[in-house]
Amino acid sequence: MPTRREFFKDVAGAMAGIVFVGCGLVEVAEAQSQSGSVALRRQVVGGRRVKTVDVHAHCAVPEAMALMGRNVAPQALLMVQEPVQERVRQMDAQGIDVEALSINPYWYGAERDLASQIIKIQNEKLAEVCAVQPDRFVAFATVALQYPDLAAQQLEEGVKKLGLRGASIGGSVIGNPLETTIALSHLIFEGTLDRFPGLKLCAAHGGGYLPSYSARSDHGCLTFPDRCSKTPLQKRPTEYLRQLYFGSLVLTPEALRHLVAECGASQIVMGTDYPYPWTSTSVDHILGTPSLSDTERAAILGDTACTLLGIVKA
Repeated sequence: MPTRREFFKDVAGAMAGIVFVGCGLVEVAEAQSQSGSVALRRQVVGGRRVKTVDVHAHCAVPEAMALMGRNVAPQALLMVQEPVQERVRQMDAQGIDVEALSINPYWYGAERDLASQIIKIQNEKLAEVCAVQPDRFVAFATVALQYPDLAAQQLEEGVKKLGLRGASIGGSVIGNPLETTIALSHLIFEGTLDRFPGLKLCAAHGGGYLPSYSARSDHGCLTFPDRCSKTPLQKRPTEYLRQLYFGSLVLTPEALRHLVAECGASQIVMGTDYPYPWTSTSVDHILGTPSLSDTERAAILGDTACTLLGIVKA
């Protein structure tokens, strides 16, 4: 059986086309490189081993980016000689068993043929990464959201042919908390969640600002009923929060407590937004939120994500 070092050496060629990047973690990476491997922090909650899953972790495919004249910015991203080994070390240090990889969209302005080339390269490379390290990585397909028919084809191929676990998309074609808030509101008020009740949607960054002020959605329909009558809903707007999923990156124990109170612990999954340096303590954030029960901690750390992404639980 090959050693850990021999394994990474053998797969280096297969992984050459993808970049695992670190942002603001230069000192950590250097220290880990000097000290050797880091033992994975196995999480035990309520006497049970819990597999921790980070549903919000980024990577990049330089070959695809080059088609749009883009590069991974060296001043912002730490490039390492053995990227998979370095990323696994950082996962081990943070107590993360599995990462669900995604790529931040930069291709929404590309014309159709170019977008097709970019998506093909990225999705095949993501599948390759997951095949090399199936116990540590799963991935979301990239799609050309600006061409809905093409995006549907790309998603079907990514999931059925390449084994990817879903798709990562922007809130519109830009993204981040306010866009996420608006996108979720459209999905609720335009009846999409009624038409597709089995749709599994996970919103990054705690769903933007929607859970924090969700009651306004209910009261808006009472105050201005004409604005909610165009597409009659099957239930109150706030009730739809219980069929969506939300990333845990809300940064404080009080914010996480509030998110759980509004959406339910069963709807929260851990997300780090790696490599952006929001946090390196997502696991500790969940473990250290005093309002959570052991069952809720286990669900947020990974139980729910394992079910959603088809990952075997610990």
